[in-house]
Amino acid sequence: MNWLVNGFAKYYLRLRMRRIERYMKRPEEPQERWLQRLLDKARNTEIGRQYDFKSIRNAEDFARRLPAHDYEKLKAQIARMMHGERDVLWPGEVNWYSKSSGTTSDKSKFIPVPMSNLYGCHFAGSWDSLALLYHNKPSLEIFRRKNLVMAGSFQSLNEYPKTHFGDVSSLLTHHMPTIGRLCYAPDFETMLMSNFEEKIQRIADLTSRRDDIVMFGGVPTWIIVLFRLILEKTGKSNMLEVWPHLQAYMHGGVGFEPYRETFKALIPSDNFVYQEIYNASEGYFGAQCDLGKNDMLLFADNGVFYEFVPVEEWEKEHPKTVLLADVEVGKNYAVMISSNNGLWRYLPGDTLMFTRKNPHCFQITGRTKQFINAFGEEVMVGDTDKALAEACRQMNAVVAEYTAAPVYFAGDTGRGGHEWVVEFERAPSDLEGFNELLDQTLQRINSDYEAKRYKGMALQRLNLHAVPRGTFLRWMRARGKYGSQSKVPRLANHRGFVEEIMQLVAE
Repeated sequence: MNWLVNGFAKYYLRLRMRRIERYMKRPEEPQERWLQRLLDKARNTEIGRQYDFKSIRNAEDFARRLPAHDYEKLKAQIARMMHGERDVLWPGEVNWYSKSSGTTSDKSKFIPVPMSNLYGCHFAGSWDSLALLYHNKPSLEIFRRKNLVMAGSFQSLNEYPKTHFGDVSSLLTHHMPTIGRLCYAPDFETMLMSNFEEKIQRIADLTSRRDDIVMFGGVPTWIIVLFRLILEKTGKSNMLEVWPHLQAYMHGGVGFEPYRETFKALIPSDNFVYQEIYNASEGYFGAQCDLGKNDMLLFADNGVFYEFVPVEEWEKEHPKTVLLADVEVGKNYAVMISSNNGLWRYLPGDTLMFTRKNPHCFQITGRTKQFINAFGEEVMVGDTDKALAEACRQMNAVVAEYTAAPVYFAGDTGRGGHEWVVEFERAPSDLEGFNELLDQTLQRINSDYEAKRYKGMALQRLNLHAVPRGTFLRWMRARGKYGSQSKVPRLANHRGFVEEIMQLVAE
């Protein structure tokens, strides 16, 4: 019976792949359609009347008429929606919200997830990711066996119990279609438990007794924690000894390069496949379409109209944007979305760089609030991930987590620098040599950093602190960020994170 389900799923995914191939060649066509659909759908909402959506004829009108929005500008309207008010940013009453605190703020953000968005963006993106995965690897048996996803939990709003909020993964799990439920492990009650520490222990208990897990998904940090628990319980040396049918891992949310060697040790197989996805609280925006290339396809026909903000416009109140047809390969952009969740010209805070066009593929380079630019060096997360991965490769080291921050006027030199805090899985034999290599590698990757490092005139060499195993998990727990969707902030243009961690180590 299970082989029949997998066969039917493969046929359905081939049909989806045909649609994907059409917009890979001509992504501008669905983008134009989606802008008009979104405007027509929301023309009688409060925001639709405010900006007269019914008179907007094209993307140029749209950009002139509506300002850019971040969460601060929308949170009052979203709060009203959460308390039952209808037709504010999206038609009708919206009862589901994804809760996201991001990685650089302690304040929670609540993103509307109407059913149009849940099914027309998040679930649609999931199916498209699977279509791309099966297209690359037709021998997959994802619908023949069981899949595990590290989901969060949700709860009801006390003042208005019809409203529910939680990690976007918990919303997807709760509303999962029947075919997904048939191929899911462990039970849904476990996956939606609110106490994360109890949940991860229970998942380890239940799944360590199975041998039919074929694919898993989740933030790498917490997957590694789960796998170590399972190996401890079973006494096995790697996950293939526990789950011999493992075939694939869908990962996203953070750069994967620092974790790659750890996963190779946990799953020592040349046939195992990794697919990067871009599924945020605000929507499902892309997935790796060619497993041999390190980039993702932008989902151009998925309930979202995209604009892109060049670097020089990031700090402006009314930034100029470019459309998908006009983006340049190799240039950093902040993502701006208008979507079937009621976010209009909204800036989620992610930055990306297109690697090619037709198909429009990209790499996530960081966050508009996760970078170091204290001295004009413009270092992004993508740069530091690459530099760290290369240094580890050359010196046979493995990193668990890291974060970095600027140092202003360090020591007696009056020059600045960067301070890194790194937790190693396998530390290099020569930490000082690793420090030097990391600095040199970052210079090769980022020309602005290289210019500021020239003869040490503006920036001193970066300074790396190795911290004990478990430090970042302790820090995340202390910050109230201990959960399946919580991510370690890689970079900050302030010293708050680095100082908190070093204080924790000192104590």
